[in-house]
Amino acid sequence: MNPRHVLLALAAVVVWGVNFVVIEVGLEGFPPLFFSALRFFFAAVPAIFLLGRPRVAWRYVIAVGLALGVAKFGLLFIAMDHGVPAGLASLVLQCQVVFTLLFATVVLRERPRPAQLVGIAIACCGLGLILIDHQLAAPVGALGLVILAGASWGVANVATRLGKPQDTLRFMVWVSAVAVLPLLGLSLLTEGPGNDLDALRTIDLTGVGALAYLSFASTLFGFGIWGYLLRQYDATTVAPFSLLVPVVGMAAARVLRGEQVGLQQAIAAALVIGGMACTVVRKRTAKAETAPPERALVRSPVG
Repeated sequence: MNPRHVLLALAAVVVWGVNFVVIEVGLEGFPPLFFSALRFFFAAVPAIFLLGRPRVAWRYVIAVGLALGVAKFGLLFIAMDHGVPAGLASLVLQCQVVFTLLFATVVLRERPRPAQLVGIAIACCGLGLILIDHQLAAPVGALGLVILAGASWGVANVATRLGKPQDTLRFMVWVSAVAVLPLLGLSLLTEGPGNDLDALRTIDLTGVGALAYLSFASTLFGFGIWGYLLRQYDATTVAPFSLLVPVVGMAAARVLRGEQVGLQQAIAAALVIGGMACTVVRKRTAKAETAPPERALVRSPVG
């Protein structure tokens, strides 16, 4: 990968890592489901009118919109609103690797490599350490929502693999559009129209900035870069950069929000990230070195 593309990959990683802190800040002024609905609305409009149709079967657009936009982000935002700190959320959410491999094995009949199974076992040990860490500020129930968000992400990853979108940015814009109305409906039912209207009436520059960051930087800019790199390089070249997202997320939470990381949590983070690293390591062979670049979509680590 040439230096310019390395910088682009690192830019996406930084944007996605800081994204968790921005979510935490935005939730101070918005109900979680309403905040998520607004985020996807501005990611979709006016982009859908500029980019055109998604060029993917609608069933996959709808499936990913519901699994990723509604379930994954809805659960994540609720969990963070109920006390899961930004850095911890960025780490625990990576359980999606386990669910993606599990669902791919069942639905796509893909056989996990031994290194992937080892990586899953290591990552699960790390997640177990997090769940039994009695010094965590996050409630166990809220952490459970993050794990469910990771499972929803795994469903979305498999649906994306089945859809095989060639234009990641266009696909994400339409996925965002699908998520808006269900999230808004759930917000009106559970959070109440009064709370939603109060959030709009009292919105300040911080809230506007958080929405702009999530809609444009995290969704459009991040996925635009990721899709561009996947068109230039094979998936195994791009994928390892995603391992840096929880590192950036935890560092940003420490610097910007003063989030503390204890020894047990640091060990757990090392196990989770190390386990994820095992899932993307491939043994290089002469055939692999001469094969054309993969066009499969690598799971994007955005929060």
